[in-house]
Amino acid sequence: MLAKGFSVDLRRCQLLGLTGSVVLALGGETAGALPVRELPALASGRAALGLVGVYFGVVLLIAAWGLLGRVIRGPEPPSPRALLVVLAVWATPLLLAPPLFSRDVYSYLAQGAMVDAHIDVYTHGPAILGGPLADEVAPVWQRTATPYGPVFLAVSSALSGLTRGEVPAGLFGMRVVALLGVALMAAALPRLARHSGADPAAALWLGALNPLVLLHLVAGAHNDAIMLGLLGAGLVAALGRWPVLGAVLVTLAALVKVPALLGLAAVVALQVRAGRSMGRAIATTAAAAAATTVAATAAAGTGYGWIGALKTPVSPENLSPTSVLGRATGALLQGLGSDLARFALPAWHALGLAATAVAVLVIWLRRPRLSPVYALGLSLATVAVLGPAIRPWYALWGLFLIAAAAPSTSVRHRVAAVSGALALAVLPSGGPPDAEQLALAVSGGMLALVVLWQAHQTTTAPVLGRTA
Repeated sequence: MLAKGFSVDLRRCQLLGLTGSVVLALGGETAGALPVRELPALASGRAALGLVGVYFGVVLLIAAWGLLGRVIRGPEPPSPRALLVVLAVWATPLLLAPPLFSRDVYSYLAQGAMVDAHIDVYTHGPAILGGPLADEVAPVWQRTATPYGPVFLAVSSALSGLTRGEVPAGLFGMRVVALLGVALMAAALPRLARHSGADPAAALWLGALNPLVLLHLVAGAHNDAIMLGLLGAGLVAALGRWPVLGAVLVTLAALVKVPALLGLAAVVALQVRAGRSMGRAIATTAAAAAATTVAATAAAGTGYGWIGALKTPVSPENLSPTSVLGRATGALLQGLGSDLARFALPAWHALGLAATAVAVLVIWLRRPRLSPVYALGLSLATVAVLGPAIRPWYALWGLFLIAAAAPSTSVRHRVAAVSGALALAVLPSGGPPDAEQLALAVSGGMLALVVLWQAHQTTTAPVLGRTA
């Protein structure tokens, strides 16, 4: 716990977070999800030092974010505009870093090149493309069809054409696209917070300056940034006098990644709250969504194969609750000699989807007591937790909207604690950790804690001395 005399201000938080981002980016130069030809040997000193540096930087960034939350709850909280400046300062070093915490961005580039080459991305994996770009895709996804919708594939295809298949240019371009999504998220949060009766500054702190946003949407360049940015913009439009535009934007978000489709329920609910009849709101929203889907799919020229490819994110190593339970049940049945072992994983996935449907229905039946934005946030969080696949950045689906509409400070604190834990959950290379890598990561984090403690002691010592 911080000493009574310890003081913290916005400038110190900004500087501490910037230091964390810089160290994190520098560590990523040897420990990140680098192009295959640039990967150092896992046992090399450079890779080890980079891994220690990454986790040193991550812990500093988490600490800066936590202290910033204290400033926001203080007597002179910063304005939303000042927080946006902090976000820009913290994000800038990560724009120049290699991909971090996942190799998915290489898959995006390969899929864009496949669309350019008129290869069906809903039937074939990047391996069919061949060449250096396909070699960068993680092995588990080499022969896997894409689950992404036509809007994202149109973006990745356009980027592929602009960069002519050059990996460095493509990586930077995809990160700029992700940054635009984060900018839309940051622009939407204050408006959504005001509508829900929440503090706009607290919403920006939890929903935009969150370490998960910086690590996975900016540094990892995940397309979830575009999905959430369009979703937030659509909800803002639906708050005003443009419910049809809101439905269009939310549908475009769903045509990046399908979970955003739940946002249409919020668009309907917001119209009903504004005085429209339920029937008219549903009809208007459904018509706008259908027209947008047809137009976007025709423009992208990729067809509707993404509907059948939605199972793509499930991988053998997935650590979602239903996958873990399915593998454990299968191992138990196999040990008992049962022929039912092979059905255990699909059965648990089906149970998870059924539980998701029931939970989402319950949330929306309670909606009169919840704001539509908060109900949507809870629904997307449920989809992420109970679905067949889970990654740390999936937590942002619900977190983004819970940040904007959380009904109490205690909810924000719990969500913040989960965010901090998830920020430490993935290696910067995106691969599974071994014992040595885990030890190096823990060492980097512990070193950062020691430095923070020493800085804290140095800062508070004069104050404590005067008090004595």
